[in-house]
Parts: sequence; structure tokens; C-alpha cells
Amino acid sequence: MSRLISGGVNGSFYRGYGLWAWGYNTYGQLGDGTIVRKSSPVQVGSLTTWSQVAGGHYHTVAVKTDGTLWACGYNNNGQLGDGTVANKSSPIQVGSLTNWKQVAGGRYHTVAVKTDGTLWACGYNAYGQLGDGTVVRKSSPVQVGSLTNWKQVAGGGYHTVAVKTDGTLWVWGQNNSGELGDGTIVRKSSPIQVGSLTNWSQVAGGGNHTVAIKTDGTLWTWGYNAQGQLGDGTITYKSSPVQVGTLTNWSQVACGQFYTIAVKTDGTLWACGYNFYGQLGDGTVANKSSPVQIGSLTNWKQVAGGGEHIVAVKTDGTLWTWGRGGEGQLGGGTTASKSSPVQVGTLTNWSQVAGGQLHTVAIK
Repeated sequence: MSRLISGGVNGSFYRGYGLWAWGYNTYGQLGDGTIVRKSSPVQVGSLTTWSQVAGGHYHTVAVKTDGTLWACGYNNNGQLGDGTVANKSSPIQVGSLTNWKQVAGGRYHTVAVKTDGTLWACGYNAYGQLGDGTVVRKSSPVQVGSLTNWKQVAGGGYHTVAVKTDGTLWVWGQNNSGELGDGTIVRKSSPIQVGSLTNWSQVAGGGNHTVAIKTDGTLWTWGYNAQGQLGDGTITYKSSPVQVGTLTNWSQVACGQFYTIAVKTDGTLWACGYNFYGQLGDGTVANKSSPVQIGSLTNWKQVAGGGEHIVAVKTDGTLWTWGRGGEGQLGGGTTASKSSPVQVGTLTNWSQVAGGQLHTVAIK
């Protein structure tokens, strides 16, 4: 599940480069034309025009520099958006439009923002996660309302969360654990606003929890918390946003299935939640209900969460992974899990990363 920020970190856009993938590939989510898993990065085609990539549970979606939208992998509910429910092992273009800006993947659904500020969704919809007022799945993108001021969107397990250009926060979909943050546990099939504040900056969705950063640099979480993934020192579910500590220097946040990971403005990396596979990166396999620092380095740039693994890029362009590795999703040529960050190869030209449930995708 990818947690991407407006096509890049903190609203910036990445230049177009080659797309690479590794890990579980039974449904073709690596996009290399096969269904064979890979434990080291393999290039997806030969094009160098990829701009932004995101991972769903077993599917991958990406935007090119020409504004076209592409998808591959599992498609049982139409999450690839090509009008079918057939899996694809190579990227296929979604429609013919050239104005896609930012894309994100949920468990079995996909959401995306266009350059005109409209919001679109496709795939599984039993909990209303597409936001079109129904619970009927869609195999082609459908517009979410008619507004043109959507800024950034993120997919959770069966819920969706988004920020508008006016700084308001909106949610819809499953809400069994309070992951919508509206103070209830009632699912919503259309976007509803969380509170009335206008200073929300960035959002990310986990399996059934949500995290967000405000413009003042504070970090907020809500939803399922049995493993401490909300980072508030408890394992109690929250149906409304709670602040994580009092610090005001959080810059980027991402989620996995049952954990949260975030970067501070000083370049340090922090994580909390489920840690059975070492996905918190602190050298242990013990859960943490408050954020713990991953090492002592101050050069982390962007981080993404998979199901139970993490992938990150440093300011020097190196690529690092840790957590569950059984399907090769760590990219180090093995299937061993790692409880501390390990570098993938020696290259220094990695630009952006994203995680699926058991696979990883990245742009150089």
C-alpha cells in the first residue's frame, strides 16, 4: 500500500526515470511480463518516462511524465481501471487521457487526482471506498463528486483519505475501527470532512488506520491500534485524530498494514506499531506504541510502507529496505527478513519508492 505525496515528497514532482520492481509476482504486479517473483530489482520495460508510482495490495499503478496512467497486477475487482477484471503482467494504459497527476493504491482499489483537481477511483467498493455514493465495484475510473480542488489522496485497506487545496481533510470507506476519524465507526460511501480545520497537509492510509501531518508539522493518527501503530503510547483504538507527542517537525509519513513510519525535517526516521518481521527497523521484533528512531542517521529523504516491510531513499540517492522478506520484497537477492535497514545494491540514483503488500516498486 503506497502512501505518495502529490507525485513526490512534500508536493514536489519527480523527473521521469526508469521503473524497477521486485518481490511477489503471482498476479504480474511487478510488470515485467512474468508471474515469477524476483528477489532483486528488475526494470519494468525500457522506458525512462515514469514520474510517480504507487503500490496496492497486489497491483501497481504509475503515472508517466506525459500525464498518462498505467497499471498492472491483480485486477479481480477492476482496480487496474482498464474496464476488465483480468490480471495484467505488463503495464497497460488506463484510458487515453494525459492529465493524471498523483495516484495511490488501496487494498483492492485505486484512487487518483488529475491536474484539473478532480478525483477519480476504481476497483473494490463494498465499503464505499470509491466515494461515489455506492457500494458497487467499478472497473474504470469514476469521478468522486464534481469538485476540482483535490490536492492529495491516499488509499488504506478498505478506506480512502484525501486533502483538498484549502487544507481540509476528507475520508470515506470502511470505518470499523474508527479509521475515518469522524468520531464514529459507521462506514461512509461519499467523502465526509473530518472536523473543520484547514491546516491539513499530507495523509497516508494503513490497513485500518490513518495518519496525517498538519502544516504546523504536527503528526496525527486514528483508527485501529492493537499493535500501537497510532504511536500515542497506547493500544486503544481512536475514532478521532489524536496528536502523536508534541513535536512540530514531522515532514513525511507512510503506513504499512499495522505500523506507521515517518521522517522528520532533521532527516531522522521514526516508526511505531507491529514489528514481528522487524519492520520498525530498530533491530528488534518487539512492537512499539510510541515512535522509535531507526538508527541515528539524519539523511533520510522519502519512505514508503508495504504490507510488513519498509523501503526508503536517502538524500544520497541510496535505497534501503527492511522487514519481511519472504517473497524477495526487500530486493537484496534473498528472502530473509531484516530488522534493520540494509542497502539494496550500491547505486545512488534512486528517486522514489512505493510498497505493495509483498512487492516493492521504485523509480531511479
